[in-house]
Amino acid sequence: MENLQAMLQSPIPVLIDCFATWCGPCQMVPPILKEVKDKMGDQLRIIKIDIDKNQQLAAQWQISSVPTLLLFKAGRLIWRQSGVVPAHQLIPILKQKI
Repeated sequence: MENLQAMLQSPIPVLIDCFATWCGPCQMVPPILKEVKDKMGDQLRIIKIDIDKNQQLAAQWQISSVPTLLLFKAGRLIWRQSGVVPAHQLIPILKQKI
């Protein structure tokens, strides 16, 4: 898999879904992200990061609750949101940010 840092530095925005397997609301996010991907296509990349397997990243990004979405563009964190965001709300936010 491509190096995460290289991916974050890319001109293509990266939406990161920070989740945990034990988190109930996190189970609601994958279908939302599928809809986002279907509507936005190659305008952004979407990756999932399990905070229990990546505790150093979770600490670096100060993830205190899951699910948390992070949007990076050219290496900078430009937007973050904790909690479940429905696709019809998330897509306009992402389009505005990128």
